[in-house]
Amino acid sequence: MTQADRDRLVALKKAEKGVITQRQAAKELKLSERQVQRLLYRMRQEGDRAVQHGLRGRASNRKMDSKLEQRAMKILSQKQYRDFGPTLAGEYLGKQHGIQASKETVRQWMLRGGLWRARRQQVQEVHLWRERRERYGELVQWDTSTHDWLEGRGEKIYLVKMIDDATSQILARFVRQDSTEGNMSVLEEYLRRFGRPLEFYTDKASIFTTTPKKNHPVREEPLPPTQIGRALQELGIGWIAAHSPQAKGRVERSFDTDQDRLVKGLRIAGARTLEQANAYLEAEYFPTWKEKFTVVAACADNAHRPLLPHHDLAAILCPVEQRVVTHDFTIRCQGRTYQIARESIRAGMKGSTVRVELRRKGELAVRFQEKYVTVRACEPAPPSKASAPKPVESSRAARKPGEKSSWMKGFFDKPTPPTWKAIETSNATS
Repeated sequence: MTQADRDRLVALKKAEKGVITQRQAAKELKLSERQVQRLLYRMRQEGDRAVQHGLRGRASNRKMDSKLEQRAMKILSQKQYRDFGPTLAGEYLGKQHGIQASKETVRQWMLRGGLWRARRQQVQEVHLWRERRERYGELVQWDTSTHDWLEGRGEKIYLVKMIDDATSQILARFVRQDSTEGNMSVLEEYLRRFGRPLEFYTDKASIFTTTPKKNHPVREEPLPPTQIGRALQELGIGWIAAHSPQAKGRVERSFDTDQDRLVKGLRIAGARTLEQANAYLEAEYFPTWKEKFTVVAACADNAHRPLLPHHDLAAILCPVEQRVVTHDFTIRCQGRTYQIARESIRAGMKGSTVRVELRRKGELAVRFQEKYVTVRACEPAPPSKASAPKPVESSRAARKPGEKSSWMKGFFDKPTPPTWKAIETSNATS
């Protein structure tokens, strides 16, 4: 009998003895007067047990079969499910094995089976979250996570992720290196799929912002943008730098979810390569994320803007450099000389700068003003025989290894001349 049952019994016995009225007992117990009358009748028939619910101690009619529980525990005891929590375990039981059970039921099963240990809730500091942006595409957080995604089954890969601030809609791809090229490839896929957002929110990594050098003098003018910064400017997309990881907390917290759910999903799928991991993202993880973690934006308007005809992504999302045209209409790039074709030469080109685009597919494109020019790589000239240095022949015979030089042999055995004779010899030679 619980303490609440004891308190109820005290009030009912007072009403039975006439110490208080049934109306007063009903008000004290927060029940109707009719219910108090029923309880008093049951108490006369059954005694003090009348205050307990009649179904207490009996198994529920909706209790699941013990054989089903044993089957679920046998599945969750396998190695690939060793660190699953009740929520994720319930999802995989239903999706992979056809066992439909609530997360609370699975939690009780796992507690009884020793597969889950309840964690004590800790009082955390209250933090006021920043309000989400109102429109889809108004702000997109962008970051990379370094983690053992394949758990040693394959090569080391990085997860580049973009998450919308208003809806938590994501686009992510695994890449081999957290480099400018890898991030540009993910950016290109985002732009082709959703369009141009208003702003990107990133950290201050070197691929996003140019870091001033310590030993260089302080410059009054702003530092030049990085390749990604230049590309965002050409696309008309704003960029915001976060001063701390907590500032872009939405993408940081989403990585916590990925490092739990995504790692386990890749394990179950048996992914071992970059291609298999990206295929799992597209086929399995994105639909699950959209169903469970996305929300509806406060405003139904889509802030993404379409790509315009002049937005040539192959020309924008690649390393771009400036080169000066020499007097013979050549340029130098990556240690090679390129000759501008005669039909592409135009007035004012000599001594001017051209835009050199190092396309990600290995192509090189050169643009002067607003038109592309044709270039060809110049073959390096073979070294001439006249300019080749001649080997210096030594008149002295080569010494054997370990043999000492003998040019001063016997020098100190000669008699030293008198001082006056040495002075006369020195004066005579001078």
